[in-house]
Amino acid sequence: MLEDARDTRERPRRTRHRRPPPPPLNERCALFLDIDGTLLEFAPTPDGVAVDRELAELLNSFRRALGGAVALITGRTLANVDRLFGGARLLVAGLHGSERRSADGSVRRHERAAAELAQLREDMGRFAARHKGLLFEDKGATFAIHYRRAPALASFVHRTLRRHAAHASIVGWHIQRGKGILELRPEGRDKGTAIVDYLQEPPFEGRTPVFVGDDLTDEFGFDAVTALGGQAVKVGPGPTSAAYRLPDVSAVHQWLAESLEQIEGRQAPTQ
Repeated sequence: MLEDARDTRERPRRTRHRRPPPPPLNERCALFLDIDGTLLEFAPTPDGVAVDRELAELLNSFRRALGGAVALITGRTLANVDRLFGGARLLVAGLHGSERRSADGSVRRHERAAAELAQLREDMGRFAARHKGLLFEDKGATFAIHYRRAPALASFVHRTLRRHAAHASIVGWHIQRGKGILELRPEGRDKGTAIVDYLQEPPFEGRTPVFVGDDLTDEFGFDAVTALGGQAVKVGPGPTSAAYRLPDVSAVHQWLAESLEQIEGRQAPTQ
């Protein structure tokens, strides 16, 4: 049975109540960051974004300040993130936790065999090609349909994928909603499970988790870090289970930069 990711678990209630901005990060935290809509502004297509030098240097500085305990948690593939960040081998959990690079350089893959998706992938690729503004993205283990350039087609995309998936009788996959995107992800893997996996390994083990994200897919990460006594930070408007909120990508960059300045100030040797 194909399930909608909204209905797969008991989760804390998401509300629209006002949230305060997060306190500054400290050197005892483990920092987990979404990419699109959090570190980078959205673009019409996944390949339309770019990482500038200032952001790359900010992340590298945080890696040094936190002893390497920084990871990107994203729906993108590892290969895509590597290209986006100029070949830097960052710690990344891709495909919503279905593939994950650990600090020792090993890559753990949890995706189900994707052969059963072959016909569905072909059908949905043709569907997207027939409708202006839709973009089919083949992620290897799975796929996504972007409708950010054709928001009026959102309901049509949802109905079509659900109908084709039911006809294909695939099992063990969830329909995952996002901002202008609909995709499949393997059962049992999400951004929360990826964060929990990292926290069982050095250099994350024993640190307080902080996760920053903007989308429905990030709510799984918010729930995980909150349950572990960490801090969840929602970027932008909308209901959330996160305790804190930042208004936009620019505010995320400013908060990170100010936190880093304070951490480095405490770590600097005294005269």
